[in-house]
Amino acid sequence: MEKLVERIKEQGNVLDEGVLKVDAFLTHQVDPQLMKEIGQTFADVFKDKGITKVVTIEASGIAPALYTAEALAVPMIFARKAKSLTMNEELLTASVYSFTKQVTSQVSISKKFLSQDDTVLIIDDFLANGQAAKGLIELCQQAGATVVGIGIVIEKSFQSGRALLEDMGIPVVSLARIASLTHGEAAFLEGDA
Repeated sequence: MEKLVERIKEQGNVLDEGVLKVDAFLTHQVDPQLMKEIGQTFADVFKDKGITKVVTIEASGIAPALYTAEALAVPMIFARKAKSLTMNEELLTASVYSFTKQVTSQVSISKKFLSQDDTVLIIDDFLANGQAAKGLIELCQQAGATVVGIGIVIEKSFQSGRALLEDMGIPVVSLARIASLTHGEAAFLEGDA
């Protein structure tokens, strides 16, 4: 997606060889028009898959996932990283390691929102080592739901995430693929959509 790549080039900040900061439009401040275009792009790619739910993980995946769900006219569910007092029903849980935060979190979705009747599209902001998406896949599998695809806004193609997910048999579509982050600059590969 050319518009996304341009925004990364203009406003992204390479902090070191593995970290890209895009807080001006995705991970802190959100550009709703760009997110709407991203959501429509994912919806166009996956429109024939019979999707009944879009699933993401809090927090930065919520904006692109919500616009994707809106374009597909289906509900969006986000896995929570902390259990609140209102989450007193049975939960689906998985452990997820965050490359950026260097911590492992327990993520949860209420069982009442996912079932074996659901066909799921997972959307996330970044793909690095694939652990967040893997955790979301595990949550969906616990519910008996079928995951038919994973939409990623920005993929760090120099890390192992794509291979991990494709080895699980799930198609990955990334809108911006980064080949390397070195010397304060990002080198790009062509995106999938």
